[in-house]
Amino acid sequence: MKSLMLLWKEVAHELGDLCCTSTIRDYQTITERSKHEGLSFLTITLTDFGKDFERGLDQGKVAHDMFTGFSKHGGLPRFLGGFLEQVFDRSSGVLLDVPNIDSIFAVRQLTLMFGKILIPCSDARVKGAMVKYVECEKEVRETDEHTALGSLQSLEQILFLLFGNCLADVDISVNAGELYPKHGPGATADGLRGNAKFSQTSWPTRLEALFPYGKWAIPNSGFDYLADRVDFLEPGREIPVKVTPVPKTLKTPRIIAIEPTAMQYAQQALMAPIVDSLESRFTHNGWFSDRRNVTYGMIGFTDQVPNQDLARDGSLNGDLATLDLSEASDRVSNQHVLLLLKRHPKLSAAVQACRSTKADVQGEVIDLAKFASMGSALCFPMEAMIFLGICFLGIQDGLNHRLTRKAILDFAGKVRVYGDDIIVPKDYVHHVISRLESFGYKVNANKSFWNGKFRESCGKEFFAGENVSITRVRMEFPSSHTDDPERDSKIVSLVALRNQFYSAGLWKTANYLDGKIRKVIKHYPTVLPSSPVVGRWSYVGYDTHRLDRHTHSPQVKGFVVKSDPPASIASGEGALLKFFLKRSEEPFADVKHLERQGRPRTVNIKARWSSPF
Repeated sequence: MKSLMLLWKEVAHELGDLCCTSTIRDYQTITERSKHEGLSFLTITLTDFGKDFERGLDQGKVAHDMFTGFSKHGGLPRFLGGFLEQVFDRSSGVLLDVPNIDSIFAVRQLTLMFGKILIPCSDARVKGAMVKYVECEKEVRETDEHTALGSLQSLEQILFLLFGNCLADVDISVNAGELYPKHGPGATADGLRGNAKFSQTSWPTRLEALFPYGKWAIPNSGFDYLADRVDFLEPGREIPVKVTPVPKTLKTPRIIAIEPTAMQYAQQALMAPIVDSLESRFTHNGWFSDRRNVTYGMIGFTDQVPNQDLARDGSLNGDLATLDLSEASDRVSNQHVLLLLKRHPKLSAAVQACRSTKADVQGEVIDLAKFASMGSALCFPMEAMIFLGICFLGIQDGLNHRLTRKAILDFAGKVRVYGDDIIVPKDYVHHVISRLESFGYKVNANKSFWNGKFRESCGKEFFAGENVSITRVRMEFPSSHTDDPERDSKIVSLVALRNQFYSAGLWKTANYLDGKIRKVIKHYPTVLPSSPVVGRWSYVGYDTHRLDRHTHSPQVKGFVVKSDPPASIASGEGALLKFFLKRSEEPFADVKHLERQGRPRTVNIKARWSSPF
């Protein structure tokens, strides 16, 4: 923790110089409170301070219930007071007419940079998150029971208007058998990893109608004998998804659900055509004579930049609101997905066939009313379509007349959904929130903005059109001891942190970290961002240690990341199936893919000669 506090001191000193204020007393507060509260002060208490600061920017003043736990002088906290009084009036707490952008950035950087450090939560917090997962499931079920029939019918109509053409294309592909399955790199509920996934020995009978084992899990009909080795699982014997925590913040973990291999395999086959159709400008076989995708540009899965650009525009003009949902994935009801796909029977049947219906929550198996948690390949596409549909239902309420395809096109560049990051016109924000809440979704008040000039979406934050995004510390600093299994990962993270500070203009902080890095690695050259070498970035060029004797190209001696997939042998029928499943005509990028496969479990760095650019 000491190294994190010293980093905070360096950042505070540099930002204090930038904003012409002293941070000596602020560091004293950090030191004293960390002695009593420990790491949670840096990761939780400071983060809450930063969230209150953002609320103040949005509301235009510092309310009495903000910054609890910090003494105040006038209307503002004494802590970071030199920065705060350049943003808010000291006596009244009201936002200044022309607040200092650098001070806004400084307060956010100093309070939020440790909020997402990857440190496991306490057992009590993990247990609490698991309990909350079960409670959330009960709330989804209750919402299903109490949602008015008229609301469901309205949602069905708007979803069909938005996605009828796109989903019709996918429905035809499913009916024609034009799907291509794929295994993901991650863990599975049945414990299969790497190349072992190509030799599945269990298969849910629910998949047989649309994803038959004889077509999907063996190379061709000449290998039918493999079916004799397979355990076909009836619904009561299916493997449930495994609910598990992964690091998110020290305050609470992220809860995901690890899918069984066969389910994930089929989900990947459906995800690709759904995403491709939603991100295409035109559809091929639509329900409407107009083959345009009316939601083109309003929904995305591969590019966050459009959301970020709209957030910047919203902060500058004030006409767009940015909304964030709490527990978004876990609150998407399967009933809503059934409404979405009601007029696409083959696609609906395929989605339901590969949807897991039970979850193992720390040994207790529960039935699921939600569609799927994070971990399902279909989670993001389905939730994004449902969220966009509800947003337009709210807009329709505000307009007080039924939307048409032409009217929807008028909202291009004003409405967009990426995961649970939602952007809608400010004029309709209350109607949208009301509709979201009526369907059981929770708007995160701490991360939703529409009143002031602060906006946030997809990891970028803006105030009055200015980028005030911060640099976050992701891992603890590496020690000089070589017995830490995560030492190489921490070194790579620390170098990346240094380069982010450098790119943000905090050059003194970057120089401070240079000294830290040189103590833990021997080779630390200056390189360009495109170089494979773990090195320091600079705007004034790169180092050259020698010329390659064959190409006469500059080279430097440095550490290069080497992350080998775990050993996993594929042979016989499994290797042949893997070849037939390849989606590209190009050869496999990794020549050892039959020997190693899966997500690397460790990150290693090796010294070698390589290009500095």
